[in-house]
Amino acid sequence: MIAWLKGVLRDKHPPWLLIDVGGVGYEMQAPMTTFTALPSTGTEVVLFAHQVVRDDAHQLFAFAARPERDLFRQLLKVNGVGAKVALAILSGMDAATLGRCVLEGDTTSLSRLPGIGKKTAERLVIEMRDRLGPSSTDGGTQALQGGTLTERAMDPAAEAVSALIALGLKPPEASRRVAAIDSAGLACEEIVRLALKAMVK
Repeated sequence: MIAWLKGVLRDKHPPWLLIDVGGVGYEMQAPMTTFTALPSTGTEVVLFAHQVVRDDAHQLFAFAARPERDLFRQLLKVNGVGAKVALAILSGMDAATLGRCVLEGDTTSLSRLPGIGKKTAERLVIEMRDRLGPSSTDGGTQALQGGTLTERAMDPAAEAVSALIALGLKPPEASRRVAAIDSAGLACEEIVRLALKAMVK
């Protein structure tokens, strides 16, 4: 089981990133909370990892901090929550907000996240309430090294639409959510974060 990876960040296209570890490229998926903490491509990073092994695929998920990975693992234990839904949850709200929603029974905010219906939101509240401790909801963002290399030249708004679709939104809704944001000068990660934040208001 891969617990963490240290290498050079070669590419990032939410929710995917590529890290070069000793000449081997690891493709990983990460929540938007991790993407906003990432430095420029070409910079060395250390990422906590969670590996999912299935018959048809091996998947790696990346997290900027151990508490975030631990919370992801707790979400996977909830009935009806798979890796894609857990990723969408952590992309739509930080650990502290998720903890508040669970402890306060705020199923309305939870059900606004991509892939979360009313029943899944209710299960999240019931099953996560006893699992969340201080270490799971402190946000725990680990500082990552900064860099100066140029990001890939791509329209951030179009990239944000692709990221939202990958997180579970239907293409028309993803486009509508991005169009509703004044995205001028914003990076893809920030556009996605704002779009998801608007969904849970």
